Amino acid sequence: MARAPVPLNALRAFEASARHLSFTRAADELCVTQAAVSHQIKALEARLGVTLFRRSNRGLLLTDEGMALAPTLVESFGAIDRLFDRFDTGGVQEVLTISAVGTFAVGALLERLPAFRAASPGIDLRLLTNNNQVDLVAEGLDGAIRFGDGAWHGVEADAICPAPLTPLCAPGVARTLRGPADLLRMPLLRSYRAQDWPAWFAAAGVEVGALHGPLFDSSLVMVQAAMLGEGIALAPATMFRREIDGGRIVRPFAIEASGDGYWLTRLKSRPVGWAMQQFTHWLLDSFAAERSVSPQ
Repeated sequence: MARAPVPLNALRAFEASARHLSFTRAADELCVTQAAVSHQIKALEARLGVTLFRRSNRGLLLTDEGMALAPTLVESFGAIDRLFDRFDTGGVQEVLTISAVGTFAVGALLERLPAFRAASPGIDLRLLTNNNQVDLVAEGLDGAIRFGDGAWHGVEADAICPAPLTPLCAPGVARTLRGPADLLRMPLLRSYRAQDWPAWFAAAGVEVGALHGPLFDSSLVMVQAAMLGEGIALAPATMFRREIDGGRIVRPFAIEASGDGYWLTRLKSRPVGWAMQQFTHWLLDSFAAERSVSPQ
C-alpha cells in the first residue's frame, strides 16, 4: 500500500507556529496569511487525528501531541535551512551556530575568534548569546556554552575552563571593607543561582542566613552595577580581567568559591558534524592552559 504524501506545507506551518506559539507570527515568517496557517494546521490535525494546539488566557499552547512533534520538525527544518545557507554562500562554508553565555563571550571568546576564523575558513560561525537558559532544539543550535557543573539532561558537555566566583566591587566600596563578614552589611548583587553567595561565604568561613539583594540575569550587567557602586557582585574574575587591570573594579578578597565552570554542550541525540568537531577541538585547545591551572 502506497504511503500518503507528506504534507510539507502543513508541517512547515506547524513548525513555525510551534516556535512562535502564534499563528500570526508564523504567517509573517512564512509570508502567508494567518488564515492560511490556521487552515494548514487544521489539515495536519485531521491527517494525524490529534489536536496540536489549544488556546488559553496566555495565548497559544502546544498539546502533548504537539510537544511530541515539534522538536523533530524544528530540528529537521533547521537542518534544511542551514543546508540552503551553505548554497547561498557558494557552498564553500559550513554554517555553525553556537550560543554562548554573554559573560564568557565578552570576557574570553571574542578575542580568540579571529584565530578560529583564520584556522577554519570553511566554517561560517554564527555566535548568539544567552543568559545560561538554552534550548538547543528550539533555537536550532549546534552547540551552547554554559556556566555550571556540566550536568545537563540530554547533552554531552566538554569542560572549557574553571570559573571560580569571587566578590567584585568599586574601588571606593572596597576601601570600606575589612573582612569577609563586612559584605553582609552591603547590597549583595545576585544572579538566579541562589547557591552562589552561600557557597562563597562558606569558603570564607562566615555563617549566613537568608541573603537579600538585587537580582540580575546577566553577570555582565551585575558587574556593571557593581562598578557603579550599587553593591558587591559575585562573578568569575577571569572574565573581567580587563576591568580589574584597568582599576574600574577590584577584588576586595582573594577567597573564591570553586567548583563550576564553562562547558561546551551539544545534544547527545544529534550526530556531531565536521564543523562542530573542528570548533570543539579548537575551543578546548585554546583553553587548555586555563584547565591545567585549576582542576574541575
